[in-house]
Amino acid sequence: MAGALTAGPALASGRPNGPVVDSHVHLFSNDPKRFPLAPNATYKPTPLPVEEYARFAVAAGIDHAVIVHPEPYQDDYRYLEYAFAHEPSPGFFKGTCLFDPTAHDTPDRIAALVGINPRRIVALRIHETHKPGTPSLSDGPIKDRDMRAPAMKATWRRCHQLGLSIQMHFLPWIAPQIAELAGQFPEMPVILDHLGRMGEGSATEAVGVLQLAKLPRAYMKFANISSSSKEKYPFTDVKPMVRRAFDAFGPDRMLWGYFGHDAAGFSREVELFDMMFDFAKEEDRQKIRGKNALKLFQWA
Repeated sequence: MAGALTAGPALASGRPNGPVVDSHVHLFSNDPKRFPLAPNATYKPTPLPVEEYARFAVAAGIDHAVIVHPEPYQDDYRYLEYAFAHEPSPGFFKGTCLFDPTAHDTPDRIAALVGINPRRIVALRIHETHKPGTPSLSDGPIKDRDMRAPAMKATWRRCHQLGLSIQMHFLPWIAPQIAELAGQFPEMPVILDHLGRMGEGSATEAVGVLQLAKLPRAYMKFANISSSSKEKYPFTDVKPMVRRAFDAFGPDRMLWGYFGHDAAGFSREVELFDMMFDFAKEEDRQKIRGKNALKLFQWA
């Protein structure tokens, strides 16, 4: 803690103006006995314990963060709840959940988790990352379920009733299916992760992602844009996609996230944001950096 406080002024000096909200944080315990990964974890993550992230967040001047519950923990929320109890300030964190969206008991399980953690769970994250022409899956790790299944719609309906958002991590070809289902719940926010991964689809599929802006409460997230790039940092080939997303969704429906856990990583992400949004007014940049997230996730 003493080291973090010493580093704080230097790190905070590079902090952008206005509220700063990290809308996409993955946290992992360094105590696998107390907080084990799921037996079918899709990858083995590098530990990023909440205590380390909290020290960084204080030093960087981050106002709030959304813990995006990661696949290695599947539907075990012990570490998410531990993070809520060890946050840098009261109400600092909110979190997403990850359940099989076509399991028949999922709506009730989401409701139970929300009840145990009031005003904390803000979204259900759904993965649709199978390649075009491949079938949806009905079992295995929690991803790639049938977007048109009645049970999927039932899960969305319960999320809407609970006041949650749907957070989609998807390949661009899935965009029309998202539009089809989300159109039935126009008042429910739908968050599109990682710039919709537009660079991983065809030009026509990228247009489909941008057309999701027609949904009245669809939000595009500027985070982990390397997935859409064929270049190294600063991923200049993605800049036209950022401008197209901004033009489609507008400054009131974009979010920022995934910007590191140390001084070097944070400075890098601030520079990347400034380069990618150099066309936008400072007022609009402040919305994307934090004001939109404060409103969407209902922080006071």
